Amino acid sequence: MADLSYLMADKFYSRHITWAYACNFPQTQEFHVPSSKDSADQGLHKSSRSDAVDLNRLYARPTERIQKAVLDHLMDFHKAYLAKATFFCLATGDGNGLDASPRGGPPGFVRVLDARTLVFADWPGNNRIASLRNLQDDDRLAMLFLFPGLETFLRINGRGRVSSDGDLMQELREGVKLPKTAIVIRIDEVLFHCGRAINRARLWRDESHLDPNHLPTVGDVMAGLAQLQGDAQFTSEQIVHANERYSSAVRTELY
Repeated sequence: MADLSYLMADKFYSRHITWAYACNFPQTQEFHVPSSKDSADQGLHKSSRSDAVDLNRLYARPTERIQKAVLDHLMDFHKAYLAKATFFCLATGDGNGLDASPRGGPPGFVRVLDARTLVFADWPGNNRIASLRNLQDDDRLAMLFLFPGLETFLRINGRGRVSSDGDLMQELREGVKLPKTAIVIRIDEVLFHCGRAINRARLWRDESHLDPNHLPTVGDVMAGLAQLQGDAQFTSEQIVHANERYSSAVRTELY
């Protein structure tokens, strides 16, 4: 669900790539199916890795060409894609778990400082700032770039640090808006990833676009959460207001 923090400003709501492949295959585990005498939680605790799947038997090794496509620095073709990039997902983690966060901006919002260094501004969200907090505990990160209309991904793995350097914030400004912080990345791995997932999802086809009228709205979700927390029930007017507020803010309050 997208950031809803701006809804809390209202008094009422204040309570509420094709030529290169690189795949990481996670170890598969079987989960105990709880019986009528077991809780689901107990079932998860009883899960075991003792019957690990033999992945080397099931999957062929990547070709030498594919393995050599993973670099520790940017080439001109990587930079050309980054200059057009408008969206990526950022993965971080700490001792308590993992987090994935969407990031977007105008083309080139991820700046190339040199062949092994990138930087991007952190703009307003829901103020959980999970990615920033994670990087202060564990500097490892991963970036997955998606390019509208194209059938390829760009992946970058590396180390990140949070900066509030004044000169850097000026460099990353959007109009008169200055970011509070930025994330500076030291690249360990960069690679293109094939777009089979895009075509399996039929992601760019018009007929794949969802009709929002067939899904719960932001107002519906807020009403459900309020009920779950024992708060006052939302009226239909309040649900409509939440939807209108969200629709406006998510398009206009970007920086």
